[in-house]
Amino acid sequence: MTVVRLGYAAMSVHVPHCSPSQTMTAAQFRAIRDREAAIRKLERIAISNVENCLRLLKHNKAHDIRFFRLSSRLIPLANHPELDGWDYLAPIREALRSIALFLREYPMRLDFHPEHFVVLNSPDADVFRTSLRTLHLHRELLRGMGIDAEHRCVLHLGGGYGDKEKALEQLIHNWAYIPISLQRMIMFENDDTVFTLRDALYACEKLGVPLVFDLHHHLANHNEEDWRPDWERIVATWRHSPLPMKMHLSSPKSDRQFRAHHDFVDAEMFIRFLREIKGTVRQLDCMIEAKKKDEALFQLVRDLKRYDEIEWMDGASFYVK
Repeated sequence: MTVVRLGYAAMSVHVPHCSPSQTMTAAQFRAIRDREAAIRKLERIAISNVENCLRLLKHNKAHDIRFFRLSSRLIPLANHPELDGWDYLAPIREALRSIALFLREYPMRLDFHPEHFVVLNSPDADVFRTSLRTLHLHRELLRGMGIDAEHRCVLHLGGGYGDKEKALEQLIHNWAYIPISLQRMIMFENDDTVFTLRDALYACEKLGVPLVFDLHHHLANHNEEDWRPDWERIVATWRHSPLPMKMHLSSPKSDRQFRAHHDFVDAEMFIRFLREIKGTVRQLDCMIEAKKKDEALFQLVRDLKRYDEIEWMDGASFYVK
């Protein structure tokens, strides 16, 4: 028997006026002549973003959702060079503490998927340093929410730079320069253009990092490799994690736009996958990456209810018989 928990990413289409990703560009910041006033505006945006996160968590509780991806855009311009010295955490500490208190009452798995500019295999020292600063920001946000940072940030392996094997070795080389406190946060996923499942497995096994299997990415980028023979290896990368195994779940937008995410998830595709892996892992947390966010989760729940082999535990969790 395998327990499956469904989650979704960052935003809700059901909760109005609740974006956790409100922003301010560097140009907008410069346009405000009074620097202190500009910083105060940034801080109000950040506070609103974190407060909206709490609203989303309460929405999740109402629907039995215990798995959620936090927005990585909570604090606009947090590491921008023009704001060097700005204590961006000070104004949001109370809002973060409110989330911590909520999570004590209603435990929920929360994690991040930092932006595409976090590239740990970059040969450019400045890009690498900026990536570490961004990971440090995520660690501090997790700490403020009272969340153990271990395995809470999923990343792509990085760029191919014209030589995929060399790029993988660059990642392994750079790993030695990443503080252990940041290393322990990281999970890697296979991507849809450069690094296949087996590439990701090579890196994860070498570095002792869990692999987040993205089925859609695999279908888009697999070099005619079947994921099934490698499933035990994927599961084994989670052996030492305190968290249940997780994967990413999405469906192609169309045959022509195969890499793009559909508004919803194809339930038949998902159930075929679950039939293959049931019983091989005790629990699997599935992060839905669909354009319709929480509505995609609700629709998938409705679609899965027609399958007799699924037994529902609550509104967003079930086990496969």
